[in-house]
Amino acid sequence: MKGFDPRTSFGKEVSERYDAEDTRGDEEQTVAFLAGLADGRPALEFAIGTGRVALPLARTGVRVDGIEQSPDMVARMREKPDGDRIDVTMGDMSRVSAGRVYGLVYLVFNTIGNLLTQDDQVRCFENAARHLAGDGVFVLECRVPDAPSRPGHRFVDPERIDADAVGLDICRYDPVTQILDKNHVRIGADGIAFDPIRLRLAHPPEFDLMARVAGLRLRDRWGGWEGEPFTAASGRHVSVYEPRRPVG
Repeated sequence: MKGFDPRTSFGKEVSERYDAEDTRGDEEQTVAFLAGLADGRPALEFAIGTGRVALPLARTGVRVDGIEQSPDMVARMREKPDGDRIDVTMGDMSRVSAGRVYGLVYLVFNTIGNLLTQDDQVRCFENAARHLAGDGVFVLECRVPDAPSRPGHRFVDPERIDADAVGLDICRYDPVTQILDKNHVRIGADGIAFDPIRLRLAHPPEFDLMARVAGLRLRDRWGGWEGEPFTAASGRHVSVYEPRRPVG
């Protein structure tokens, strides 16, 4: 996407409105699912952001640490109650180490797509595996991509339609690189605003192969945080990976 700078895609302006615009309403179910898997053991969130999942998970009694690349997102978390109690390692979630192992590592809300090459996404799985205790699990939540099936790989989706404003997602997908360029366009009485993002899309079987490269294997896959079955009609997947056991 011409003019897109990934270094500023989660900067101060985005961090200040992130919780209001990107909260989906299923945080309670997300936290309950993750707390059950953690079972009292420490957890590590890749791309912890503003702490929308980490903070309520910590309140259940789970120790939560984080890895995050954006100082502005972490600064927003620090402003929240208990936000200063979360240990955060700054850096790329596919490369940096938090310095310990965990019973649970998790990466939610399609964020693996912010890694724009297959190699970087594989490295993310490898980094998750390095942080896992022997009986730990890595949880990945991601949408099932529909852009590859859209005619012409260019499309516009209405995101919000109000009497005084509309929100549109204007998208272009490259099937060779699997990159989706998306611009969230908001048109209202106060003007027009653009919010671009670039993502690399992958389907669940590709993630499963990445897991194998990293020494992990799929344990469970669900269609949502409440244990909904994963089917051909599922719009997202919650995949649980565990260390692959030696054969024999």
